[in-house]
Amino acid sequence: MFVVVIVACEIGFWVVLASGLVARYVLRRPRLGGALLVGVALVDLVLLAATVVSLARGETAGFGHGLAAAYLGFSVAFGHGLIRRADAWFAHRYAEGPRPQRRPKHGSARTRYEWAEFRRAALAWAISCSLLVAAILVVGAPERTEALEGWIVRLTVVLAIWSLWPVTLTLWPARPKAAAGSG
Repeated sequence: MFVVVIVACEIGFWVVLASGLVARYVLRRPRLGGALLVGVALVDLVLLAATVVSLARGETAGFGHGLAAAYLGFSVAFGHGLIRRADAWFAHRYAEGPRPQRRPKHGSARTRYEWAEFRRAALAWAISCSLLVAAILVVGAPERTEALEGWIVRLTVVLAIWSLWPVTLTLWPARPKAAAGSG
């Protein structure tokens, strides 16, 4: 049942984000749009509160509680950049703003980009694992928090796999593909 709360918060995130961007650029109400965009963080607080209440009521931590921690870590680490990029694309589309830059494809710029993304992933991992460990300690009953320990392992594996991109690009930088017909 707790997964329903997570799904509702994910839907809420996108609804509040879209509402803020539509208010800002389509309706030309920048203050309302800004207020709605700040509201995106409130969705995270709702999820955090729901998780705490659920565990405080004595529920056994399940898959959903771990997913909530992973979601919160991702949201804190990647949310601001995601909102910034969405805002830039809306500004480009509806307010004649400049076309946002795409991620670099080659060379040292691509390598720097991938290391920056990995740092965000490491921050998400640290936040998520901190929330998981805090929940384990607060609940204080290993039989009720076994699922959370599994999430720490999952998230660590994901981070290890994620590290392959920047490491690979550091060792073998991406180069532009040869133009068709040359050679």
